[in-house]
Amino acid sequence: MDPPDPFFEKDAWAQEAGIELMEVSAGRAKVRMRIAGWHKNSHGTVHGGAIFTLADTAFALASNSHGTPAAAINANISYVKAATGGTLYAEAAEFSLNPKIATYTVTVTDDAGEKIALFQGMVYRKTLKK
Repeated sequence: MDPPDPFFEKDAWAQEAGIELMEVSAGRAKVRMRIAGWHKNSHGTVHGGAIFTLADTAFALASNSHGTPAAAINANISYVKAATGGTLYAEAAEFSLNPKIATYTVTVTDDAGEKIALFQGMVYRKTLKK
């Protein structure tokens, strides 16, 4: 595991959701979430909002890894398989990086490496004033 990440440590929502940082580097990030009972919906599967939060956290870490503040302007997710427990992983990879806009793909998998969801997001990169 990488040393603590200050950006991640300030993300109260991710902390409350039980998300753990595994690694972060330029344009990439990996996080995990051990599923608890409160992550589940009425069907007994992991709530889509919990899966989205996991993917969105990896997206935020990857998009802010260059030191330029980045905020989501678009995000979508496709759920391809229900998850019922264990640990879920989200791995973000930079797809394109431009001065103002960047795009990322996040793959969510379970303990067996099965694909659970595919997330795609775009950020606006704020120019820092000197």
